[in-house]
Order: sequence, then C-alpha cells, then structure tokens
Amino acid sequence: MAAAHSQYAELSRQISAVGAVKRSLARILPAECPGGSAAVLTLLERHGEMRMSRLAELLAVDMSVTSRHVAHAAERGWIERLPDPADKRSRILRLTPLGRELLGELDRRVTEMFARTLDDWTDDEVGQLNALLGRLRSSFGDCRDRHEGRYDSRYDSSSDSRPDGRPDGPYDTEDTHARTPMRQET
Repeated sequence: MAAAHSQYAELSRQISAVGAVKRSLARILPAECPGGSAAVLTLLERHGEMRMSRLAELLAVDMSVTSRHVAHAAERGWIERLPDPADKRSRILRLTPLGRELLGELDRRVTEMFARTLDDWTDDEVGQLNALLGRLRSSFGDCRDRHEGRYDSRYDSSSDSRPDGRPDGPYDTEDTHARTPMRQET
C-alpha cells in the first residue's frame, strides 16, 4: 500500500533539508580541494582512467567546467593527463598516487564526521538509512529509465552510481563548485 499524501509531503521537506548535510560535508574538504576536484578524483578511482568527454558525462556538466576541475587536479599532481594511444588528439585521465592519498584523507574526514554526528545512532539504524537511501535512489532511477524507455539492471540498489552515471553521495552534482562526492565501496 502506498504511503499517505502527507507522508510524501514530509519526505519532500526532509529531502530538501539534506542540503545541510551536503554543506557540512563541503566544509570538511581541504581548502585546496574544492568539491569539483573531489568529484573528479572519486570518479577516476571508481571507474578507472578515462577520456575527458567520459568524465564530463559522469559529472553531468559541460566540457568547460570539467576542464577547469581537471586542470585544478592536474596542477596539484592528483591526476595525470596522458596521450590516448587510440587518438593522439585526446588525453586519458588517470589518478596518481598523490590523488589516491588525498582520497584516503577525504574518506577519513567524511567517516569521522558521520561517526561524530551520528554517534547516538545504532549500527542497525545507520544500516537502515543506507538501505532506504539506496532504495530511494534506485526507485528514482528505475522510474526515470522506464519513463524514458530504458532500463539497465546494472543500476539497481547495489550500484555505486546513479542511473545517469553521476556520482552518489554528498558531492552534489547540481552545483559543480559545491560538490563534495563521497566514495562508496564497490
């Protein structure tokens, strides 16, 4: 049986308030690593080396925005841009050991923040939240994919990215400059 209309209205208010969680996550990023750069690193770790065009697809932003994030990360030595052997005009982006080290630090910060903030939650409650958020994400992806005439079972609740390929978690893909992606174990 579907939830009552008032429950959907409350869900809408609660989801809107998640912005406060995202802002808290953005504040724990090191000053030299804005959310867009963190999203680039996260996607390269999750999906492996790739062309800039693929990264722009995954970020769901245009090439000029992607290029700025890539340039920022490359200048700091977190990623490298290598010639694409299949197309010398293109570059392959690859995470460096320094980039992996930074991602480890970001993971540590995010984990500590959640542990501190949710210290009065039980393991079961955190597990329930994870399961329900995964189910919510999956429902939205399934709904949109069916509406657009496509469905790919790779994007079920066990997936580590949304059906449109954009990163999950606190790295908000709607505002590339405030993005603070959190990696998920695969």
